[in-house]
This record gives sequence, structure tokens and C-alpha cells, in this order.
Amino acid sequence: MEFFNTSFVPYFNYWIYVILMMIGLYAMITKNNLIKKLIGMTIFQTAIILFYVSIGVKEGADIPILHHEDEHAEVAVADGTENETGHGDSATLNPDRYANPLPHVLMLTAIVVGVSTLGVALAVCQSLFREFGTLEENEILEKIKQGGGDVDV
Repeated sequence: MEFFNTSFVPYFNYWIYVILMMIGLYAMITKNNLIKKLIGMTIFQTAIILFYVSIGVKEGADIPILHHEDEHAEVAVADGTENETGHGDSATLNPDRYANPLPHVLMLTAIVVGVSTLGVALAVCQSLFREFGTLEENEILEKIKQGGGDVDV
């Protein structure tokens, strides 16, 4: 029980992401239906995005926006040294107080890329279905080998 409490419970969300990732990977590798492969790809992408967003979380952190009371407020370094104008601490910048926004911004971009990839893949699936009458990968490959369908490679 000690092992479970020390290695599973604190990292529960990461275990869920790994399980989701494996489900998506399994669907992409083993399924013959192209729509099922796309669903697996989407599950895999979602697991990666959730993983990176959870890495970027910092408990007790604030957003990295500095507020100035007046337009002449100056920011000094966290160790309390004077800035180049010779003034002391007017506002302290402590990097440990702020969350890093980069993982969240990158994953927002990944969401947009994932949605557009899914849209293009669905359009390709629709075109394949019109051409071959099926979305089963092995049947499409057989029809291509037999010369059925006008496929421009």
C-alpha cells in the first residue's frame, strides 16, 4: 500500500495521460477502419496536450503580468539590488511567483493544428469513400493493387 500511495496517487493525472496515449496508439496501429484510426489519433493528441498543460501548472503561481501603480514605477531584481537609476525596490520581480505561460501557449497552437489535421483527414476519408466505397484500409489497398479506382499518386 505504501508503494501505491507514493508512486501512483501523487501522479494520478500522469497515469491517466499515459493510459489515454496507449489507447490512442493502440487504435492507430491495430484498427483497419480509417475513421477509427482518426479517433485514435485524436485521443493520442488529446493525451499529449493534457500532459503538457499539466506540466505547465505551478501550484500557488500567479499570471506573469506586472501591475504598475504609476507610469514611473520601476522593477528591481528579486535580490533587492538597485536598478540603473539608483532607486531601490519599487516593485520586486520574483520568478518563483509566476507560472510559465509557454506550455499553455504551445498547446493552444497544437489544438489548432490538431483540429485542422482532423478536418483534412476527414476530407481525405470522404474522398476515399467516394472513390473506393469503403474505409477499410486493407480493402482500399486491394482495390489499388487490382487497378480499381482512379488514384493519382
